[in-house]
Amino acid sequence: MFDRVALIGIGLVGSSLAHVMRREKLAGSICISTRSEETLKRAEDLNLGDAYEIDPAKAVIDADCVIICTPVGVCGDVAAKIAPNLKPGAIISDVGSVKQSVIEQMKPHLPDNVHLVPGHPIAGTEYSGPDAGFANLFENRWCILTPESETDASAVERLKSFWEKCGSEVEIMDARHHDLVLAITSHLPHLIAYNIVGTANDLEAETRSEVIKFSASGFRDFTRIAASDPTMWRDVFVHNKDAVLETLGRFSEDLSTLQRAIRRGDGDALFDLFTRTRDIRRSIIEQGQDVDAPNFGRDSAED
Repeated sequence: MFDRVALIGIGLVGSSLAHVMRREKLAGSICISTRSEETLKRAEDLNLGDAYEIDPAKAVIDADCVIICTPVGVCGDVAAKIAPNLKPGAIISDVGSVKQSVIEQMKPHLPDNVHLVPGHPIAGTEYSGPDAGFANLFENRWCILTPESETDASAVERLKSFWEKCGSEVEIMDARHHDLVLAITSHLPHLIAYNIVGTANDLEAETRSEVIKFSASGFRDFTRIAASDPTMWRDVFVHNKDAVLETLGRFSEDLSTLQRAIRRGDGDALFDLFTRTRDIRRSIIEQGQDVDAPNFGRDSAED
């Protein structure tokens, strides 16, 4: 689909893109750039690309498509560095979990003759680094594109087709709406997981060891989420703070209602809530975003 693709950043998503582009023959050549020489060397050892550059400005030379796979907090800096060397007509995208901030950071630096089409593949694991990637990461997962209204339609369609060939279902969405939706479906759950695991860590030493020793599936699954890349999630909360605070406020109100129901022994209210939330789980399975299997379909190797 592209003669040359530049991947800026080579963590879980970047390395998975490299794998799937190889498998599906989506790029004539792949150039990889990352600021760490050690990480870049590891990417080369894994044969993830055809060329490797520490300097992102060199990596984007002659690239038809540039995908920034860094934490969202540095997207603006990356855009400033690569802007002078961008090929006219190139598509510039990213994979961040926040979209409005990415547009505001990157757009001022980019020349008018390239096409900014921000993207967010909703796929991941708690692992990071070039060794974490695999070609099937995006299979049957959503990728949301958030181009502005004036963005060239053919560029949007081309990137949409690219993600489809990577295995994703693609949705076009307004950037601010994306950030609000992801605040409740992704960002708030991560915030809760970090907080619960942090609370356990703050317990007295004897109790903390028992929490870890006797971890039931609920706490165990929270630790899966809380093991995610701290740099990435720090940037998500800093750059999507308005939407996160809005959803966190609503969550706090609902939590207070639940607290009152428990205090009053209101079993009917609790049963009604638990029934409604179980229906949400069923809907997720029906949408193909998980499977109805023991242990949530996760085998011991993934645990």
